[in-house]
Amino acid sequence: MTTKALSRWIVAGTLFIAGACAPISQAAVGSPDNNPANSPDRVLAFGFEMIQDRYLTDVNIGNVAFEGLKGLSAIDPALIFERPAPGRVLFRYRDDHVAEYPAPADSDPDGWASLIMAIARDAAAVSPELRKVDDEKIYEAVFDATLAKLDIFSRYAGAAEAREHRAFRNGFGGVGVRYQVEPQDIVLTEVMPETPAAEARLAVGDHVSAIDRTSLAGLSQNEISKRLRGPIDSAVALTVSHGGNPQSATVTLHRGLIVPPTVTMTTKDGIATIAITGFNQNTAASATEYLRQAEAMPNFKGVILDLRGNPGGLLDQGVAVAGLFMTHGRIVSTRGRHPASLQVYDAAPDAVAANVPLVVLVDGRSASAAEIVTAALQDSGRAVVVGTNSYGKGTVQTVIRMPNDGEMTLTWSRFYSPSGYALHGLGVLPTICTADVHAQPAALLAPVRDGHSPVSASIATWRASTIDETAERAQLRASCPAAKQGDVALDGELARQLILDHGLYVHALSLTAPVSTASSASTALSTSQH
Repeated sequence: MTTKALSRWIVAGTLFIAGACAPISQAAVGSPDNNPANSPDRVLAFGFEMIQDRYLTDVNIGNVAFEGLKGLSAIDPALIFERPAPGRVLFRYRDDHVAEYPAPADSDPDGWASLIMAIARDAAAVSPELRKVDDEKIYEAVFDATLAKLDIFSRYAGAAEAREHRAFRNGFGGVGVRYQVEPQDIVLTEVMPETPAAEARLAVGDHVSAIDRTSLAGLSQNEISKRLRGPIDSAVALTVSHGGNPQSATVTLHRGLIVPPTVTMTTKDGIATIAITGFNQNTAASATEYLRQAEAMPNFKGVILDLRGNPGGLLDQGVAVAGLFMTHGRIVSTRGRHPASLQVYDAAPDAVAANVPLVVLVDGRSASAAEIVTAALQDSGRAVVVGTNSYGKGTVQTVIRMPNDGEMTLTWSRFYSPSGYALHGLGVLPTICTADVHAQPAALLAPVRDGHSPVSASIATWRASTIDETAERAQLRASCPAAKQGDVALDGELARQLILDHGLYVHALSLTAPVSTASSASTALSTSQH
């Protein structure tokens, strides 16, 4: 599937990220005149409404909102809140009774939001710590406590942090450099290709002492980043000295759209290793370009797709990357409580690398969108998976843009592999397990070569497990414990040997492909050598 064929998945104004995986929702909602869209009450109410409407399972909003109220004790531990009886909320400060309030109905998000802010105002009268904080700190305390009761992947980010998240996903206006902060200036540690900095011939090692004539001496990294970033096409003047030359010059650049790179490629002996560190809006396009470069090599033999350490990212990009190697079949399906969470994603016939021999590397940090890609390629018979059990983060989060410009990342569905198993709490089982990093490649490949590998039976049990079988899933994961492999050479060596030995590679594919696809995968690969 090409990136052109796959458009961004937006449901009711929402963006979904897998991983980290899911959509993003705009907080464009109507509000009464006495409750403007950006008022503190409205910010909390909007968040509670989204939880009530979109969370993976049914939620009693009164219970989770009360947990949010108790979150104010993170600001001042002397704040104590209790529900002494149905329909009542009690507020104490240390041992002193302060007030008692009637509680809204458990299904009333607006009522609970108004109550929390009213109590926060009353609490500020007795709490010096609460008087010091602004509304943003209150949102953070309330939503952190609320979402912590739901699951470990739902979370809240204030406006500043949310801007950084959006910058990674969608890009930002900047010049395209990474740097190290020094006492008097900054030193460039990376100049990204095809960016304003590269076009201006800035280089690693250059010193920048001022931005728009403002000295950088003593400024923090956050303050420097704010000065480097700005609207796309806006001008920024850097005072630069090159290559140790004490003489500086002013270079004027026009900011461009900077999307952090997530894909790199190295080649050796006709094998391309494409490493993906995360999934943002440019990931699939970058992977496509590298695949085309690899296939143009005169001695091209295959691809190693390295997803080790990849925590996930945008769902549509994970689907698009899997689709680069698949011409048909299911990539992933998602299921949740909200009707819009019921989605299926299938491969399109225009795959860039449909018949390329492919090995995927994963480890215990490969999660979410990385697991979608791995499971799809394994289940479809398109790739041999090498490494350790993946993280097992099989839920989709919707990223909801809040009225205060913050973001709520809310779990709203689970995703399922093409063969039908839920990845959450389970992950992907490698064809060849490298949890023992001291094992020799020959010893790990021998069972595959001799036809004695137990992985076929293991993967059948794996695919038959259900989401409710928690203990059984933990036992299955123990068969190849998740580990942080990083740059372990063993994984890469096994991948190389599999690609270079076509017969061994095809046999390894057959061990984990569903019966319906195993024979067709072998046939296709036996007629397509690169």
